[in-house]
Amino acid sequence: MRVMAIDYGDVRTGLAVSDPTGFLTGEAWTVEERDPERLAVYIANEVKTREVGTLVLGLPRNMDGSEGARAEKSRAFAELLRESTGLTPVMWDERRSSVEAHAILHASGKKERKHRKTVDAVAASLLLEGYLG
Repeated sequence: MRVMAIDYGDVRTGLAVSDPTGFLTGEAWTVEERDPERLAVYIANEVKTREVGTLVLGLPRNMDGSEGARAEKSRAFAELLRESTGLTPVMWDERRSSVEAHAILHASGKKERKHRKTVDAVAASLLLEGYLG
């Protein structure tokens, strides 16, 4: 069964899905949606279409391990996902995932201005790799 990782954001959310065996990272993309309920419905449709059996949701923590307002938003979104999909998301520490995603894009020659369109998808892929590893 596939695993889907979610790098949740206020404007853009990165999604990454494993291969059917749940062993390798597959496709990754970004969704622009500001409304959490509409985003949860979109993800629920993707879960059904792609036969996803596990959700992994990034949990933003401060560098000292504490949780702030962003973590609270992620936990609230996890509840929306549970209601929409019937799956309880695994909360996955996403510290430094966006920093690493920007570094990967920079190393590949992407201009900083262009990072916004793809950084969330790369961050979701990193979350998925971490979970699958």
